[in-house]
Amino acid sequence: MVTRAMASESPDAAVPRTYAQAAADTGAGLVSRLGSSRTAGTWIGDDGRPVVAVTDEKAAAEVRGAGAEPKVVSHSMNELKSATQTLRSAPRVAGTAWSMDYRTNQIVVRGDSTVSAADWSRMTRVADGIGAFVRMERTEGTFTPRLNGALPILSTAGRCSAGFNVTDGKRDFILTAGHCGPTGSVWFADDGGKEQVGKTVTQSFPGDDFSLVQYADGRAGDGAAVVAIGDGKGVQITAAADPAVGQRVFRSGSTSGLRDGQVTALNATVNYPEGTVSGLIETNVCAEPGDSGGPLFSEGIALGVTSGGSGDCQSGGTTFFQPVTKALADLDVQLLVAPPAAGGSAAPSPSASATQSSIAPGAAAPGASAPVAGGTAGAPLLTRLTDSRNVGPGLLVIAGSMIALVATRYIRAEQDRKAYRRYYSATWG
Repeated sequence: MVTRAMASESPDAAVPRTYAQAAADTGAGLVSRLGSSRTAGTWIGDDGRPVVAVTDEKAAAEVRGAGAEPKVVSHSMNELKSATQTLRSAPRVAGTAWSMDYRTNQIVVRGDSTVSAADWSRMTRVADGIGAFVRMERTEGTFTPRLNGALPILSTAGRCSAGFNVTDGKRDFILTAGHCGPTGSVWFADDGGKEQVGKTVTQSFPGDDFSLVQYADGRAGDGAAVVAIGDGKGVQITAAADPAVGQRVFRSGSTSGLRDGQVTALNATVNYPEGTVSGLIETNVCAEPGDSGGPLFSEGIALGVTSGGSGDCQSGGTTFFQPVTKALADLDVQLLVAPPAAGGSAAPSPSASATQSSIAPGAAAPGASAPVAGGTAGAPLLTRLTDSRNVGPGLLVIAGSMIALVATRYIRAEQDRKAYRRYYSATWG
């Protein structure tokens, strides 16, 4: 959930330089230069170095020369894409999803608990016809959009979390999930329907999963470049980019709190009961109903908004996100970002390939921290949404649970807990 920044602030605000390699030397740059017939994706290794899947030794030598690690594989990106096109052309089966597993050089097809034995057999026959590099997996739970959020915007269409604030230069909007509600849905900051936030003016779902909610007064409120993660704390958003496979990422949602994990695949396709969505970011970050539309980010970079998935935060699961860059481009809007630090100079936003971090995935942090602004009259949207005068008792319980979840369930390892405390004690005091 976010609050406000001035619409006149430049989206090219200073970005903390956490990336040691120029875009041309990253895995994405190498993939682009070598081409899709000689490569099959890139990811971040455990040591933080880019790994590039290549189909021949000459390409492997070029990758080594650029300082990255090659992995020679049997199938090119062209072959992987052809396999996904064959899957898409087959009769649609709700409850299935597929993505490219760059590390194993395979297409992974998953079927949830709603897929019948007959449908799964039919999908398996299609996969067998493609080749042995298609892997079939059954998964527990169901692939569903993650609707019904807290820290919510509420309407008759449902309840969702805001993702990021964006602008077209004249008006400000909330970027959230497209499945949250159709064009014309009116959203409120209170469960009594008295404090109108805005109206959905653009929706893309299925196909994509994003929408724009235009603020009723045209402006987002103070602190729009801060993503809230509970207990009055937030993370400053400085730019938008595409993630890399293997990158550590963070998701904020009031049902399950602040959660982290890794990007496991890109360009994933999910066949929700409501329709098919493609081009999604696949992660092992857990999510639950109520986290829908919430932000995905890392190192202060906006990456996606929560679409859907399966599983929960007790047993784990798979969660998919709509890439922010695709939504911004299609909607012709810009992200509202944090201004440069005092005395700092402006720096260009990182390119998509800049997310190939030079630090190990496990060492990544959400981003520079900042307090979530307070106030009464004219208060930021986030403050109004969490004000006890505007939120029903049930939502207060959820808000309290979020704080507890952040403290007790976000960090799973003692080493991460200590690092988390060190990082935020230095920035939050």
